[in-house]
Formats: sequence, structure tokens, C-alpha cells
Amino acid sequence: MDTQNPSVHAHAQTRTTGKNHPRRNTHAGGVIHDNSRHTTRFTVIGNHLAQHPELSALAIGLGVHIQSLPTGARADIKTLATRFPEGPTRIAAALRELETHGYLRRTRERTENGRIVTRTVSCNQPGRHGDPTDDAPEPPAKPPARRAAEQRKKPPRRALPAVPKPAYAAPALLQTAIDVLAGLRREDPRLLLSATDAEHLAPGVAAWLERDLTPTAVRHALTTDLPPEPLRRPAALLAHRLAAQLPPLPPYRTPEPPPPARHPLRNCDGCDTAFRSPEPGTHCRNCQARPPALTAV
Repeated sequence: MDTQNPSVHAHAQTRTTGKNHPRRNTHAGGVIHDNSRHTTRFTVIGNHLAQHPELSALAIGLGVHIQSLPTGARADIKTLATRFPEGPTRIAAALRELETHGYLRRTRERTENGRIVTRTVSCNQPGRHGDPTDDAPEPPAKPPARRAAEQRKKPPRRALPAVPKPAYAAPALLQTAIDVLAGLRREDPRLLLSATDAEHLAPGVAAWLERDLTPTAVRHALTTDLPPEPLRRPAALLAHRLAAQLPPLPPYRTPEPPPPARHPLRNCDGCDTAFRSPEPGTHCRNCQARPPALTAV
């Protein structure tokens, strides 16, 4: 019973499929991988680089080589041209390809001793900065809509320089000053002022007018020798001129006394009738023409 039947074929030993032993794969054509797991001295390369549809073979090879270099290794054109058979021109073109697609960043920096060097940063995943082995940082939270609107606001406008003040701001004087400022745009279109700017500058113009200057003289002083370039803020320029070129006060003159009244009204000593006479104690014409009364003896 222990005797084997010689007519039975020996059982074939069990073998794994061709997936684990690619040499036994019976598919015709195409790439067959005979892979072994790396445990030391290896670099993880993304398929987005190794199978990039737009990069040249030289650019892909240089990208893989640069990612395998240790930190601090030289990766300039001269060093790579010495390492590979391609010349500097083709090496430089391949590096520009990698830089265009985000696999390489090159910046020029000045060292402490004054030398200018090129810093090369290799990116194993374009669009992510920092350590290539780290996970990409979370994108910063978007600011609320209200905060974003506040950030888009323009910075506050700087206040205009101070202008002189008149001794007595009469309404008629301030109105004349406003008219002078409103007419400046006829002399130079760049001097178009807003109502707020004119209100700020009016006291300064009034201070000039009360120094015995005519509106024409003030207008001439504000519009002469203006800079040829465009005026970013004409009101600030006018405020500076009103303060810096303020004329001095006119010399003090003693006011003249009013002229004496000619022939004031006086009362006649004879009939008490009012009449004009240069001297008191006289008679009117009627009393002077009347004959004197006879005195009784």
C-alpha cells in the first residue's frame, strides 16, 4: 500500500504568479519591472517629475539628480556640466525648464564678505515651500469679508498745512478770499480746488488781503513760478505758499483827525434862529439887515 503508482506524474511545485516574479510574465512587449525594495541610499521621486509631459529628458534627469543631492551640494551650471557629458548650454536650458515648472528656484544673494552667490532651492513638489520632506502647510485662513474690505481701503489722507489767520475774519473778507481761490483755475487748470480745500485756504488769503494787497496781487503770487510737473495736491502747495510768503504788515500810520465842519449851525443871538456861522455870538442875516432900535434918553 505504500508503493506509489508509477503512472501518476509528480505534482508540480506551487509557484507565485508572474506579478511577483516578472521574469515569468508572459505578456508580450512593454516594460517589465524587476524591482527590489530599497532600504538605504535612495530618493523618493514623484511621478509628476519622472513622467512630466512637458519637460525634456535632460531636464527630468537633472531634476532627479538635484533632488538626490545632499543639502549644501553645488548644483550650478559649471558643476553639472563637469558631472554630465552635456555642455553648459544644454545644462542651462534644462535648468530653466525646471525653474519654469517650479522644480527649481534660484536667487542671487550677497554674502557677509560681499560676494554674490546663487542660492538653488530644489522643490520635489512645485507650489509647496519649506522642507520638501514635510507636509504642505495648511493655507492661511481667509480674512472675513469685512476685514478684507477694510484692508482694501485707501490710507487716510494727510491734513493740509496750516495757513495764516486774519486779525478779523469779516464775512465779506472771507468771501473775497473764496472768490480769489475759485479763480485760480483760470490761471492754471491744475489749481482746481474742492470746496473743502478752499474753505481751509480762505483764512490764509484773507490774511494777505488785510495786509493791503489786492485780489489780483494775491492771485499773481499764488500762480507764479509753479512747477512744470503735474501737481499731485495743489491745495498743499497753495497752503505752503500762503504761510511761507506771507507779506509783512503795512507800516502803522496815525489816523488823521476828521476835518472840522465848515460853518456849523448856530442860533442867532437876536431872534434865536438857526443859521450857519463860522463863529458863535453873531446874528443872522435878517437881524444884521434890521436897523438898530432907538434907545430912549
